[in-house]
Amino acid sequence: MGVIGKILGIGKAVDHVGGAVENVAEVFVSNRTKALQAAHGQYASEFGGPSHGPFDDFVNGLNRLPRPILALGTVGLFVYAMIDPYAFSIRMQGLDTVPDQLWWLLGAIVSFYFGARELHHARRRKLQRKIEPQSFAVMAGKSSENAALDEWRGLNR
Repeated sequence: MGVIGKILGIGKAVDHVGGAVENVAEVFVSNRTKALQAAHGQYASEFGGPSHGPFDDFVNGLNRLPRPILALGTVGLFVYAMIDPYAFSIRMQGLDTVPDQLWWLLGAIVSFYFGARELHHARRRKLQRKIEPQSFAVMAGKSSENAALDEWRGLNR
């Protein structure tokens, strides 16, 4: 609480208004500190673990390939169409002969792959939100590394 807030006796009201303004501002402009912390946690969980061997590393590398391959392949199709339109149109006519059932099967496989992957990550994020190490330290009376956050938590109890 600031000095002026103490003098006027409106410290808690000012803090509540400040918190409300911060929450509204985050609707329009993302909180960069929170975004950096989330990105750091994501990278640490993905790349920070111990290596389990060459085969596991190879499989992990393969698991990271589908999205970039699909994105770059789509861009590659546009480049191919610009470089050799005649050959591109012949290939597209060939794709037109593929039966609808095969297209449905391909769509189902891609949808299930990305859907299952997204569901896996959503469940992991949900579990991480439930169990935050700092929340236990604060409940136990221990302070975190951020003095301002500790003070704010103390005011909001």
